[in-house]
Amino acid sequence: MSAITPPPMIVRVHRAPERLGRGDEMDFTLWAGPLPLRWVARIENASPDGFTDRQVRGPFAAWQHRHSFVRVSEAETDVVDEVEAQLKRHPFWRLAGALMWAGMPVLFAYRGWRTRRLLEAGR
Repeated sequence: MSAITPPPMIVRVHRAPERLGRGDEMDFTLWAGPLPLRWVARIENASPDGFTDRQVRGPFAAWQHRHSFVRVSEAETDVVDEVEAQLKRHPFWRLAGALMWAGMPVLFAYRGWRTRRLLEAGR
């Protein structure tokens, strides 16, 4: 996860299996500047077509992120991200969540670019 997170954000993984599968959990802290956001996500609906990570604990009241893999050709696959989130009511966490949400387009654009680079380097 840290390999596909853009600077200046920092990710510290506390606990995660080497390969994620259904029911697995990933416990990490995402540093958004000086703000540490502790997050626990559970993997659900894992299949060759994609998987969902659902926030168990974190900065949102609710968070669900579906990663769908769409075959384009023998050598190419598109990754489609769909995120549903609800902000917390507490003013501080509501602001933190709203700022994170506003930054999602940049985060996912970076992750797409970085993932392509990593996969191309591994060929």
